[in-house]
Amino acid sequence: MIQYLKNINHKTVEIDRPENGIWINVVPPLKQEEFTELSDTLDIPVDFLTDSLDIDERTRFEEEDNVKLIVIKTPTENNSFNDSDAFYITIPVCIILTHNHIVTVNSFENPAMKKFFSTFQNRHPEKRNMMALKVFEKVVQNFMEHLKEINHRRNLLEQKLYSSNRNEHLLQLMRIQKSLVYFVTALRSNELLFLKLERTNFLGLTEEDREFLNDLIVDNSQALEMANIYTNILSSTLDAFASIIANNQNEVLKRLSVITIVLTFPVLVASIYGMNVPLPYQDSPNAFWIPIILSMVISLVIGWFFLRKKIF
Repeated sequence: MIQYLKNINHKTVEIDRPENGIWINVVPPLKQEEFTELSDTLDIPVDFLTDSLDIDERTRFEEEDNVKLIVIKTPTENNSFNDSDAFYITIPVCIILTHNHIVTVNSFENPAMKKFFSTFQNRHPEKRNMMALKVFEKVVQNFMEHLKEINHRRNLLEQKLYSSNRNEHLLQLMRIQKSLVYFVTALRSNELLFLKLERTNFLGLTEEDREFLNDLIVDNSQALEMANIYTNILSSTLDAFASIIANNQNEVLKRLSVITIVLTFPVLVASIYGMNVPLPYQDSPNAFWIPIILSMVISLVIGWFFLRKKIF
């Protein structure tokens, strides 16, 4: 679906056809006919419009026929029904700058573009370079918000694991770890994109715009550092819980081994006195109690020995 958005008296209005100085937003559901129509109308290479359909599209910028393309990664919730998939993934957003328009193409719904849409009434679509920088700003803010939410969820799961070592809690922590891997990779590629945009001045920014881009680079670096810190903390936490589980398993096995040893000698005494051969005191009226008492004494002695050595 193609949206033609225009600001009229600080209000966002959707119009029926493209005009100069408007924002064109392409959102799902996406149709090939719409891509072809938009490409013919605005003289945009059709590849620029379809690049966002590849979820693994790398961040980059390029120019063809005086039309500029910027691909940036943004986070979004993963709607997969697989319980082992990450909670969040990253998807590409294509920003296309023509002579008179700014076009954004989204293969999936994402919060960053929704936030940009909610503040569009305060923007100036004719300033296409600043519009692109504002999209970058919403993407970075979206990363920061998702990282804080991930950290909060991680803390809650760790507290639950302290009280009960349930497998589903560990699986959810692994899903968070997968999300952080997506975030670190995307933030690192976005950072390289911002630095290259600053170095080459691909957008032809003014001095004020370059200062704004510098601020975005700093914010993106902060988000990347947060993602790395949370990843390291989560990895350490999972390693610690793995060590705790292994230690608990060793304790259980050690106790079972001690119990087996303690019970082995009474079984041995009972087996000897159960043989069909002449045995000492077999005619005594206490023939039943003798092996019982002997077995208990041996068990108590062995148990006392293990307790003294603090093995049990």
